[in-house]
Amino acid sequence: MSGKLVAIVKAPLVSEKSTRESVQRKYAFWVDLKANKIQIKQTLEKRYKIKIEKIASMIIKGKVKRVRANQPGRTQDWKKAVVTLKPGHEIKFN
Repeated sequence: MSGKLVAIVKAPLVSEKSTRESVQRKYAFWVDLKANKIQIKQTLEKRYKIKIEKIASMIIKGKVKRVRANQPGRTQDWKKAVVTLKPGHEIKFN
């Protein structure tokens, strides 16, 4: 089962915006493109021992980049989940 947990939530997103939102108990994660909100919630609650109030998930489209001799290419699409925790819960990233 732990292999499944790792596959759904890939990594926390630590940026200026996500750090600012952590004061409001909001945390951002890079998740599997096929994962739904229920799977994300179950995975995060088990991994971090927290209670989740709300989840907002969105698919971020890949950007157009130049590769090899000016040929256009695209980066991969990915999914982001912004999780709001219940009062009294927080996540500490080392």
